[in-house]
Amino acid sequence: AIFRGQMSMKEVDEQMVNAQKNAEHYVEWIPNNVKTAVCDIPPKGLKMSGTFIGNTTAIQGLFKRISEQFSSMFRRKAFLHWYTGEGMDEMEFSESGSNVIDVISEYQQYQEATIDDVVYDTEESDDEQTMAEDGARRNES
Repeated sequence: AIFRGQMSMKEVDEQMVNAQKNAEHYVEWIPNNVKTAVCDIPPKGLKMSGTFIGNTTAIQGLFKRISEQFSSMFRRKAFLHWYTGEGMDEMEFSESGSNVIDVISEYQQYQEATIDDVVYDTEESDDEQTMAEDGARRNES
């Protein structure tokens, strides 16, 4: 999170505690996943501002809600005639609904994954290790 303007660190800490109340949406395999920065200079025309960029699985809640609403309307074929009249096929809607369900499932898998489930690219790590060793040898010469 980035805070700009005149504010106390207590205010910043309180806001970050509020943001972390949704801790179930932060995956355990990304430790220390919340960072803050404070700049005393406010944006032009404002006294203060805050920006939070989060890498969480919380968006799945929105997708679930939209999927449920879509399913309810699609079962009743609500508004479908407007789209089929313009050339869309009913199957496109079925496929789109399935795609959203797949995305929700994928987010659920990430949320439930543990640190032991995460697979790291060892080939890249080996290359990085080799580069570090080569650099150390050059520095010794």
